[in-house]
Amino acid sequence: MFDIERWQEIFDTIRKNKLRTFLTGLSVASGIFILVILLGFGQGMQNGIAQEFQRDASNMIGVYTQVTTKEYKGLNPGRVIQLRDENYEFVEKLHADKLEYKSPMYRVFDASITYGKESGAYSIWGTSPHFQQLENAFMSYGRFLNYKDSQEKAKVVVISNKIHRELMNGIENPIGEHIEISGLSFQIVGVYGDVGGEREEEKIYMPVSTAQGVYNGADRLNMMYFTLKPAETFEQSLAESTRFTEELKTYLKQVHTVAPDDLSAINTFNTLEEVKRFYNLTGGIRFFFWFVGICTIVAGIVGVSNVMLIIVKERTKEIGIRKALGAKPISVIGLILHEAIFVTAVFGFGGLIFSMGLLEIFGPMVEVDYVVNPSIDFRVALITVFLLILAGALAGFFPAYRAAKIKPIIALRDE
Repeated sequence: MFDIERWQEIFDTIRKNKLRTFLTGLSVASGIFILVILLGFGQGMQNGIAQEFQRDASNMIGVYTQVTTKEYKGLNPGRVIQLRDENYEFVEKLHADKLEYKSPMYRVFDASITYGKESGAYSIWGTSPHFQQLENAFMSYGRFLNYKDSQEKAKVVVISNKIHRELMNGIENPIGEHIEISGLSFQIVGVYGDVGGEREEEKIYMPVSTAQGVYNGADRLNMMYFTLKPAETFEQSLAESTRFTEELKTYLKQVHTVAPDDLSAINTFNTLEEVKRFYNLTGGIRFFFWFVGICTIVAGIVGVSNVMLIIVKERTKEIGIRKALGAKPISVIGLILHEAIFVTAVFGFGGLIFSMGLLEIFGPMVEVDYVVNPSIDFRVALITVFLLILAGALAGFFPAYRAAKIKPIIALRDE
């Protein structure tokens, strides 16, 4: 039931102690403010890391080779291990039921590209049609490579938006145009963009069979890429990709006569493991942010509790008179609790609204390395409000309980 007289008493007390009330409330508001800002930046870090992984398939497994470092079966260390078409074809057939996307890759750096009077040096990546999904590339014009291109060793290429701008600035749609690569003419069948930005658009794609033929690559490959069909949970997907990676390394070490404990010759990377590592890191950082923010709130709440103790001390005689006139302990507790919760809630909500407003206005403007659009969702805000109200009640309870325990005769003697 709403008790207007009690609220009048609360406001009278606040008016008599404006500065004390303001400083006490400010400590609570700053605690909530710091907590929300820290949690917002924790979410921003998670957004930034997610954006980093958007540029490639998040469950991609890559394989590349270097040189052996150990003697094995009479073969000396220092041998260069070379991936071959037959390695890719074997893995593709053996794991056909597990694979979602796959692609071999033959790469040439700094190839000379000419269109009319314009020229530049870009990387040539010989790939398969699935590489579009592996790189999360999108088509601005035309199409990506297809299997017919690979089978016929077609002289076709897919260029990037960046290369289109730099070499063919005057042509809006370059599909059907021809560019010269290392003295040979290639037809443009598509223009792609990459969600990773321009740093991922320094490549020209052509069929892997064409790249091997043009650059005397024979059946050599630089890398192989695979993604597995998604499992029901992240942990299952990670376990399956780890198992597949180990089987792949075992096969390649056997076929290329590499020592099982040679860690250099056959190398793999698994983006799921990187995703897990980064998300574990952000989880730890967000826990630290929660810890720091809650400690800041606790510091403010301790201030509220101390102020309530001072108020109880100042109003000892008044409380004694109330009890002498028949006031029950619960009414005394209610009076102190109401004031503590009111001060905590008003300033806490003020800090919450101010911090969320800042994140809403300036969050979308923040875009630095690994921090993108710091924000806080509604559920976290509700948790913060719950912690705030609970803390306010605890801050007022102990001083209120002490007030309720005061004996009227002792209170009336207080000076």
